Amino acid sequence: MAKELSQINFDFSVPPGTPVPGEKTIGLEKEEEKEFLSGAPVDKLKKTPAKNTRGRKALKDIESEIDLVEVPEDAILFQKQYYSIGEVAGMFKVNTSLIRFWENEFDILEPRKNRKGDRFFKPSDVKNLQMIHDLLRRRKFTIEGAKDFIKKNKQTREKYQMVQSLQKVRAFLTELKANL
Repeated sequence: MAKELSQINFDFSVPPGTPVPGEKTIGLEKEEEKEFLSGAPVDKLKKTPAKNTRGRKALKDIESEIDLVEVPEDAILFQKQYYSIGEVAGMFKVNTSLIRFWENEFDILEPRKNRKGDRFFKPSDVKNLQMIHDLLRRRKFTIEGAKDFIKKNKQTREKYQMVQSLQKVRAFLTELKANL
């Protein structure tokens, strides 16, 4: 049951730049499309350069993402024993490579690794990551400065948790005030 092949012929007799009926004009504005279809030369095509997503983020981008951290409440967070590195990176809106880097830099992070080498973070590790993220991104500490701060201030976690709870109370009160 072989299908019969048919030959395709190309017509190169049309001069370049001549509009062909039914040809798609992708990326052209309405006026430029009319110019193109009328046969007039189009001088400028509006092309937006592709945004480069590689490399280090700009500080203003980092600052805008600080509020996007979505670590669940403690009651929900402690329902699971372990979180994969992908889930943790999703909570903080960062790459998994950054989480691995922070794990190597900070001694308070001790994720469990399986035989394959996958990292699994306990809820306490997620809370520590939240504190590290706060020190590095919001408070603009350097890596070395954050390490020293954590070593010198053993009660850092307690203070951070207190600040977090006060921020929640403040958000609740401002919402309550707005609804009055």
